[in-house]
Amino acid sequence: MFNSKRLTVARQRKLYTKKELAEKIGVEPRTVSGYEAGDYPPSDEVFERIVRELKYPRDFFLADDLDIADQGGVSFRSMSKMSARQRDAAVAAASLAFTLSDWVDRAFDLPKANLPDYDDYPPEVAAAALRQLWGIGERPIKNMVHLLEAKGVRVFSLAENCVEVDAYSLWRSRKPYIFLNTVKSAERRRFDAAHELGHLLLHKHAAPNGLNAEKEAQEFASAFLMPTTSMRGIGRIAPSVSTLIAHKHQWNVSVSAMAYRLHSLQLISDWHYRSLCIEIQQRGYRTKEPNGSRPETSQVWQKVFLSMREDGVSAEELACRLALPSDELVKLVFGLVTIGLPSAREGVSSTKRAELRLVKG
Repeated sequence: MFNSKRLTVARQRKLYTKKELAEKIGVEPRTVSGYEAGDYPPSDEVFERIVRELKYPRDFFLADDLDIADQGGVSFRSMSKMSARQRDAAVAAASLAFTLSDWVDRAFDLPKANLPDYDDYPPEVAAAALRQLWGIGERPIKNMVHLLEAKGVRVFSLAENCVEVDAYSLWRSRKPYIFLNTVKSAERRRFDAAHELGHLLLHKHAAPNGLNAEKEAQEFASAFLMPTTSMRGIGRIAPSVSTLIAHKHQWNVSVSAMAYRLHSLQLISDWHYRSLCIEIQQRGYRTKEPNGSRPETSQVWQKVFLSMREDGVSAEELACRLALPSDELVKLVFGLVTIGLPSAREGVSSTKRAELRLVKG
């Protein structure tokens, strides 16, 4: 039976409005609305047009309901810059990610979620408490993605080719998810990951919407990546932009983020901070980070794809099993792996159940 909810997800992923899809498949806009409302299914002829236009497998539209992400539980920082179709496409990716995530959970033993509930904590206190709980102390965090995965967070990529779409996070069946836009610089992706971790910890029981929630998540990320005691040592020397560049690699943050953190801790004056911001802008470091870091990758997806390759299971075959377009599967891990997804079947065996042993970031 034709699944109306899946049509909505596929249309949103292709950035089509209902009117645009209707024009592509030769029906009236109200007809597409009827399809998506579940009032009636498309005819066989129109169904085939939908499959060809959206480039989704026919079986995708005939499978059981997808778990649809609740947009009310998702917060974007760049809402004023995003179009509705960009927002819908990014959130629709979560429904596809849930399908892949459920398969991975069945095939592999992943770490259980180990995130405390800091709903009533101020961001600075929450960041310090989490560092203590996870045994990080004052040390730099080597890899945020590895750390998140080791603590049971499911990390996926948003291969949206636009900077307006940033990261987002959500809880689903007691499992935390983070989606990272891989178009951004390595430093900003890393900060986005810490920002979304803040939402998961601070706003678990309420929708993370509004300027205050974004401010709290931003303060958490800043404090978590750049602990107070360590920043005091840098602030004592009246840092220049060149000084910040020298220190940024240790903490793997942007020059702007380090300047902001020093100012928020009152380690540099308002005048000093404005001077740093002006020079950072003049040097072009707002858009291109000096001596940029290497993008962080995933341990989970590396191990999953290596296991698939050993078993002779290709990405195309997995996509077929899950009734997903293979390009959508690739987009969910784009930028999170350094190996290519297995593309050709080399044997006849099912993907083995394996334990993914993860280390802290």
